Amino acid sequence: MTDEKKILNEKKYNKLIVILSIVIPVAVAILFGVKIDLKLPVFLPPIYATINAITALVLILAVFQIKKGNRKVHEKLMKLAIGLSVLFLLMYILYHMTSDSTKFGGEGVIKYVYYFILLTHIVLSVIVIPFVLITYVRAITNNFERHKKIAKITFPLWLYVAVTGVIVYIMISPYY
Repeated sequence: MTDEKKILNEKKYNKLIVILSIVIPVAVAILFGVKIDLKLPVFLPPIYATINAITALVLILAVFQIKKGNRKVHEKLMKLAIGLSVLFLLMYILYHMTSDSTKFGGEGVIKYVYYFILLTHIVLSVIVIPFVLITYVRAITNNFERHKKIAKITFPLWLYVAVTGVIVYIMISPYY
């Protein structure tokens, strides 16, 4: 397949990427305002923090696999990372729809560190959405040269979001 055909195949997905990149953060913001009077049988924050940790590990493993030339294993790991991220998002939304927000109780420098990590985590979690989708589309359309170029940006963003999600949980967990 020529590069031109690969790019045309990619373009078929552009509207969907734009729509999802807007709808996901807007839906999350809206659902944060919705409160459901429901007592969950489990406490979700440690579960979705663990999912974030597993996602980070899967991303690292996927990079090692592609560097070793194991494209099929890399592909499976990346699909797993996407699935874990979707699962995280669903649990995160469910928790915030059924529970009040927890205030960070730290004081002094640690408070500023926490809010810096939290803010960058939130902002980059929105920014990474189109990067993940574009990277994925470039892979499924066999445009591997363009896939590799954007993956070099997507990987550290996504890894940062996954790792800082765990850090935020650890830092706020004493205040639940």
